[in-house]
Amino acid sequence: MRLMPEEIRPRAAWDEYFMSIAQVVATRSTCPRKYVGSVIVRDRTILSTGYNGSIRGMPHCSDVGHMMEEGHCVATIHAEANAIIQAAKNGVLIDGGSCYVTASPCWNCFKQLANAGITRICFGEFYRDNRIFEIAAKIGIELVHTGLPGVSLPALPPTPTPE
Repeated sequence: MRLMPEEIRPRAAWDEYFMSIAQVVATRSTCPRKYVGSVIVRDRTILSTGYNGSIRGMPHCSDVGHMMEEGHCVATIHAEANAIIQAAKNGVLIDGGSCYVTASPCWNCFKQLANAGITRICFGEFYRDNRIFEIAAKIGIELVHTGLPGVSLPALPPTPTPE
């Protein structure tokens, strides 16, 4: 006799599954200005993860404050770059993979993902740079806005207003 559960919960779609993991990865971020997580996947297998944080061995923004230049914290390495670096450090081939990232890549991260051979980028929320859409179309990278499935992340601190 086969027992049936009272309620069968639908399985998460692959994009929702990997974006949920990216949201959990973002909880490791050490720059409270923006919590971002990235997961690189190929053939439905996780190859690498990354979150925004300081250079290894350096103090975290969450401990010592930000290194601000032109309104940006430059002490951190972005989540996508850290995922690429982690793959390279461990000898993991990411060519032909997809990147799930909680915020759309900045211009520099987009260029790195493109040159690393990433062919699909799924992002949860838009983050500041429209150039990625035009260039992605020109070079054949699929950009997909998947939204954020709802994993709870710490709230961002209030943005100080200039006086």
